[in-house]
Parts: sequence; structure tokens; C-alpha cells
Amino acid sequence: MGFVKAQKTKAYFKRFQRGRPTTELRFALPTKTRTSTTLPITDLLFDFNKDITAQIVSATITGDMVLASAYSHELPRYGLEVGLTNYAAAYCTGLLLGRRVLKMLENLMNIDAMWRRSFRALLDVGLIRTTTGNRVFGALKGALDAGLDIPHSDKRFAGFSKESKQLDAEVQRKYIYGGHVASYMRTLMENEPEKYQSHFSEYINRGIEADNIESLYKKVHAAIRADPAAKKSEKAPPKQHKRFNLKKLTFEERKAKLIERLLSLNGAAGADSED
Repeated sequence: MGFVKAQKTKAYFKRFQRGRPTTELRFALPTKTRTSTTLPITDLLFDFNKDITAQIVSATITGDMVLASAYSHELPRYGLEVGLTNYAAAYCTGLLLGRRVLKMLENLMNIDAMWRRSFRALLDVGLIRTTTGNRVFGALKGALDAGLDIPHSDKRFAGFSKESKQLDAEVQRKYIYGGHVASYMRTLMENEPEKYQSHFSEYINRGIEADNIESLYKKVHAAIRADPAAKKSEKAPPKQHKRFNLKKLTFEERKAKLIERLLSLNGAAGADSED
């Protein structure tokens, strides 16, 4: 019998290592040697679906503890009511999370500004594709500008050039302030007016034009820095909670239900015999 070459190469197995930070590697975090700070090792987590979720999670022996969270659906409170899942919104969400966790620590521990800057978190992207210009790095940039210490490089930020090996600050600024959205709006207005009317209908209804998008995001950033604290929901709690399983019956209720079922069966049998 001839020799059979193995088909599962190193590249094959590397595909299954993307989820490792959220599995066995996270169990190792609490046991690592602490640095000069007394804070436990923390992760910066992002999730992108219909909503952008940003969390600071601390790994402990007993389990993960969420220190602070921020969501893009909170941005309307700061003046951003549309485009809640794009790059600029991701930056705002990261900025909100960073300012919120530092404000929380300042209130709880009465720490000074120098110690706040030593708060370090490790970026955990999970299964998000780490391509250059991905929204997750926009959220990372927001958290960095908020004051968090997160190990990173500029290679994945929007505006980084592989040829020059440098980050174009103007391109990065364009994405942070929604300039790419404004450019697309102008392109559709000139070439496809009907598509512009349908695609940016929410912008049109709120009077948001391409020329004032940058000023809008500047106001949002200022509002976030002024008051990053989380607000409790104003919705009234439901009077009755939904049940997704059957209510457990008592012995008397089960007995009465059985008797009712037997009587109905006896009645049906008697009607059949009379026929």
C-alpha cells in the first residue's frame, strides 16, 4: 500500500484558532502575573449586529464580570439618530464606553487623572474579521481617544497604506466624522437621485445634509464627553411577564383536569353507542 499524504496542514488548523481568546485563553487570564496596577486583567469586547455592543469585561476566577457597557442605540440621546452601525457610530460607541468606564472608576475609587490613564484593556475581537478599516477598529480608536490604554498598532485603522506603511491622518479623520457617508450622499445626489431618496430617507426626514454631517458628529462627541453616564430606561416595567413554558399545575388542578377529560371521553362514547 502506498504512502498517503496528510491533507490537514498548518493553514488548515489556523482557521480554528480565531475563537481561542474567548475559550481557553480567557481561563488563563486571571492567573497571569499582575502589572504595577492593582486592577485585574480586562478585555475590551465588541459585537456588531443590528446594534453595536461595547463592553469592558474583567476575567476573574469565579467568572467574567462586566465593568461597563455601551451600545449604539444610546447615541440618539447624544444627538445621533441615524446611521447607528457605521464606522463613525462605532467610534462614538467606543468613545462612550471609554469615558463611561473612566468616569465610573473615578466616582467609585476617587482616583486621580494619572492613575486613570494606566487603566489597560486587551482588545478581544472574537470572530470579527480583522481587515484594515473594519468598524471594530473605529470603536477601538474611540476607546483610545477616551483615555483607555489598549495595546495596538495603526496597521488596521482606516487610512493605513500598505505601500507607504503609514497612516493617513486625514483619511482617518474623514471616517471618524462621517466624511465617507457625506461623500456617498453627494455621489448619489448627482448620479442616482431616486436611490438617494430611498437610501437616505431618514437623513432627509431629519434635515441632515452632506455638508453638516461633520458638525453633527462633533456635537455628538462633545455631548458624550460631557455626560457619559448610563441612563436608566424610562419605560415602565411590564405588568405581566411573558411565559414561554406551561404553568406548573398543583395536584388538585391535575386531578380536576383528569376528571374533566374522563367525563368528556365517557360522554363521547355514550353518544356513539346511541347512534
